[in-house]
Amino acid sequence: MPDIPKYNGTTNPNEHITSYTCAMKGNDLEDYEIESVLLKEFGETLSKGAMIWYHNLPPNSIDSFGILADAFLKAHADSIKVKMRKSDIFKVKKRNNDMLMEFVSRFQIEHKDLPPVAHDWVVQEFTQGLNPEVPCLLNSLSKTW
Repeated sequence: MPDIPKYNGTTNPNEHITSYTCAMKGNDLEDYEIESVLLKEFGETLSKGAMIWYHNLPPNSIDSFGILADAFLKAHADSIKVKMRKSDIFKVKKRNNDMLMEFVSRFQIEHKDLPPVAHDWVVQEFTQGLNPEVPCLLNSLSKTW
């Protein structure tokens, strides 16, 4: 059995399927053996709620690993984190009751999940999220970033 983390239903199921199939195919199996091994060993890579889902599959309902993988992905689709788009950072706004440092911290956390963006985009994103009450900060912030 390959050494991959057990899937418990809280991480991306696509990554689990990919890790599992890559590990199994790298196990010196003959081509004709891969499909049956993928099917037989998949349950060993699951834990907690994912294991319960697997054990509750109706008998003889899965004919191929492709069908199993598809059912697995559908059952655990809510675990897939939607990647943020660059424009999503413009949705991060300073709330009226936020301290400036709270906003900065929240902005930085949101910014880490974004694809790489140009320096001037970061400044624009940040300044648009600030309240209009703090215009004096805008110039100094754009010079430091």
